[in-house]
Amino acid sequence: MTEAIRNDYQVSSESAIVHQEIPYARLTDQTPTETMPCEVTSLTDGTQLTGTVLAVDATDSVAIVDFTCSMVYWQELRNVLTYSGEAESTFGAINIGDEVYYDHSGTMPVGVYLSTSPLGDLGQTNTRFGWVVPRNDTDMALFAKGDATVSTEECAIMQLGAGSAAT
Repeated sequence: MTEAIRNDYQVSSESAIVHQEIPYARLTDQTPTETMPCEVTSLTDGTQLTGTVLAVDATDSVAIVDFTCSMVYWQELRNVLTYSGEAESTFGAINIGDEVYYDHSGTMPVGVYLSTSPLGDLGQTNTRFGWVVPRNDTDMALFAKGDATVSTEECAIMQLGAGSAAT
């Protein structure tokens, strides 16, 4: 058998950068946008793989997603904590170390995919996306962000990505 060099492959190892092509059809939001968080569909609520879209290939209908564990991206984060029925109910200040979830509730503003709520508007489990971290010293001085009223804040989010046992 002759060995051949493959022209389409992905190699990664522990603690390495993980960029993967994912078909649009396997994403919760099937119209991915570069720099936005994304979630790959799964059979079980709350266990979905999450990452950040790096690029989209409309010709092949695939997104290049960064699934690197602990990678930090600047994202918009909704400060909703709980829902009552299908409405946002309680809100809280966002602080360093707070858990962040991929939230596909109907109440999320357009272009906002992350919240601080572990449950969605229909009681479904939101997938853990990562944690709030400071972007730099200037950003660190701004915490806590938001308060007990509804708001969407820009935050640095350390994504869970792939390869972490911290799910």
